[in-house]
Amino acid sequence: MNSTVHKDLIKFVEEDIPFHRFLGVKVLDVRPGYAKVCLPYREDFNGNEMRGVLHGGITALLVDICGAVALWTHFGPEDKTATIDMRVDYQRPAPFEDLVAEGDVRMLGNRIANVHIRVTSSSMPDTQIAEGRAVYYVKRAGAPS
Repeated sequence: MNSTVHKDLIKFVEEDIPFHRFLGVKVLDVRPGYAKVCLPYREDFNGNEMRGVLHGGITALLVDICGAVALWTHFGPEDKTATIDMRVDYQRPAPFEDLVAEGDVRMLGNRIANVHIRVTSSSMPDTQIAEGRAVYYVKRAGAPS
């Protein structure tokens, strides 16, 4: 991991956030402004079982998680972020398998950040299932309110 990324980031994402721990989120790669995150498949995520596709909300939550992790590569453990707005464009049905998302911070301002996220499945890493854009509020520790 790049030394400019907070050293406990992966542990924070995978173990210290109860919802991420419940989902089984795994960080595959991080570097400043970038994150690659895996959401392991669970039968509980199934949407339309006759079509063999995951629920769309699963894709959306992965977009938000990956966007936040990409943003957190610029922050320490005392800094705060919150999702302001998020858009997900679904391009293909997500199959019953692990999903992988990659996020890139496109803009990081004093209070607002923008992240672009792409989602694929583990068996088709070159085929995009969805893409998202998320806007986050950021507050660095010690910064005035």
